[in-house]
Amino acid sequence: MSTASTRLPEGRYGRSSDERADRKLKIAAVVLGAALLALVGYFAYHYVFESRISAQVITFDASDNAVKVHLEVHKDSGTDGYCTLRSQAADGSEVGRADFRFTGKATRIDQVVTLRTTAKGTTAELLGCHTG
Repeated sequence: MSTASTRLPEGRYGRSSDERADRKLKIAAVVLGAALLALVGYFAYHYVFESRISAQVITFDASDNAVKVHLEVHKDSGTDGYCTLRSQAADGSEVGRADFRFTGKATRIDQVVTLRTTAKGTTAELLGCHTG
């Protein structure tokens, strides 16, 4: 006696569920890969083509109504921008905040700026720098 085969005849009943699942996985992988490639391209564009300004507070000297801040700024040549500084009192309340603009072709600016305050400031904090 021979045993009967339990396999379906080839090509007679369409694709099996495993083949359909494999096709769906391949489509999902292509879509996710394209999305990842677009995301990497977006971040690469902003990293390469956008001008950057970075700065740091070197020292500061506080008086009753102002804080003199020694600020060092690094930027791309010809890029204009501004940096925002703030000062806080001993109790943590904000006593002064201002934007300082930087223009020109210099890539490094080393400048002492004066931040006016409403009371004696005990800190000089760089909040950030932006192009524009």
